[in-house]
Amino acid sequence: MPRWRKILFSLLGAAALAAGLVLGYLLVTKPDTCADGVERIDGECVGVNGEGYDFGTPEITDVARAIARENKRIEKQPYVTVAMMLPLQSDREALRRQMRSDLQGAYLGQRQANAGEGEPPKIRLVLANPGQDYGRQSKVVDTLLRMAASPEDRLRAVTGFNLSLAATETAVTRLTENRIPVLAARISGDRIANQDRPDGMAKLRFPGLARILPTNDDAARALADFNGERGRQNLRTVLVYDKRPDGYNESLAKAFSRIEEKGPAGPAAMSFESPSIDEAGSTGNQFTQTANNICDSRADTVYFAGRTLHLRIFALKLAEVGCKDRHYTIVSGSDAASLRQDMTEKDWARLRGDDGRPKVTVQYAAPAHPDAWTTELAAWTKRYRATHDREPADRDLPQYLTEPKAALDALRQQISATENEGTKLGSTPDLADSRTMLVHDGLITIGKALHQAQKNDPESVPSREDLGRQWPLLQSRHRVQGTSGLICLTTGGNPYDKPAAIVELDPGRKGPGTLKFVGLGWPTGKPQPQNCVIPSSTS
Repeated sequence: MPRWRKILFSLLGAAALAAGLVLGYLLVTKPDTCADGVERIDGECVGVNGEGYDFGTPEITDVARAIARENKRIEKQPYVTVAMMLPLQSDREALRRQMRSDLQGAYLGQRQANAGEGEPPKIRLVLANPGQDYGRQSKVVDTLLRMAASPEDRLRAVTGFNLSLAATETAVTRLTENRIPVLAARISGDRIANQDRPDGMAKLRFPGLARILPTNDDAARALADFNGERGRQNLRTVLVYDKRPDGYNESLAKAFSRIEEKGPAGPAAMSFESPSIDEAGSTGNQFTQTANNICDSRADTVYFAGRTLHLRIFALKLAEVGCKDRHYTIVSGSDAASLRQDMTEKDWARLRGDDGRPKVTVQYAAPAHPDAWTTELAAWTKRYRATHDREPADRDLPQYLTEPKAALDALRQQISATENEGTKLGSTPDLADSRTMLVHDGLITIGKALHQAQKNDPESVPSREDLGRQWPLLQSRHRVQGTSGLICLTTGGNPYDKPAAIVELDPGRKGPGTLKFVGLGWPTGKPQPQNCVIPSSTS
């Protein structure tokens, strides 16, 4: 063989070997994808997708596809992208149902915002899964930052956020530092909030952050306002709190400890320590000791600063200790809205005891309840008749009740419309747990801000900065009529005097227990002012 041919074959062989090595490296290092934009990491499907992918959670398959169809419908019109960021995988069936409720609210809010009066921009909604307990949030935030810079994606806001964790705080911090507006629909922890000052200004730790759920401190004050009308001075209370680092638990415990008690002193606060949000660990054994100590005291009301999983265990233990002829009321925060979904018929029976009488009732400040506005309007009308000796005219009815009722009626009509047109959402939305209502309100709040920020050119879309500047303007004439109450945002992006729906989980005397709306509590001690005009500190 000629020398030149030997050299040629050697070069070809080396090139083939190099190509093989490169191909092998790419095959080995190529990410294992679950779907477009979603990577499989240690069994979790982490990433961003708006094309109907359900992240391996069958409960959300139908609603994820409904969102994708709405995205397809508006793709030829001026639109912006909004990301719904929350964990979308779980081994627990109850948590998967909660995810479905959240996404049902997101879809219904997207539809309503896109309907509007036909004005642009429309909302393209994408789902962003940061992994369990937001453990992979950094990778998802990387993607969202790229989408914000993309002229095709035009990411303008991130919403969702259902857990007040350190990882959640990190994600919100990084997003807002990069000028991406965040609308936290379901965070109640005090740490992830801007601080409003008495002079009407605000300390913007998270520039561009808005919330529509009262902080735990506001919720505790709303509970105190509600119970103040019902003889709180006769109650003996005790605080039971989780020592595990958790923004929700910490702020709720602090808020409960600030409530001024007028009745006789109860026992000292008692702590426990859980392993995580969704693990019981040894809490059952800890609660047995705590329940016995409460039984030996004269306390009848327990402030519980902990997550739903542990609240359920504690309530059952308190019912089991067998304090003779004692009835306890456990008071907790917004996370308790998920408690009813975790209860079994056996659990209800344990809360009742052998004689069928309730031994434990759970009361909490829910973000919303579908019976709130009708019930409160009926009570208000009854009081009006008694003092005025006539029926109230429409103009007499309180705006803080009528406008949320109208918003809730519109949401119910929209649910009926989706069913009539054959759109499947996995189930008929259950409004009682407040999730669908609250996430829906978050999307329509973003929609209103987008439409107000829109310039005269219908083909252009607002910038991130334009949208972020709208949050503190959503008050007075520009208030948002939410199903969970009027949303009027302060300079810090916090909801002013947003009411808490006080609900009770009552085991009853037989069968499954009931979730009953019992009244509204107001953080300031009085309803929101006319037109939701936020007063100055000197007003």
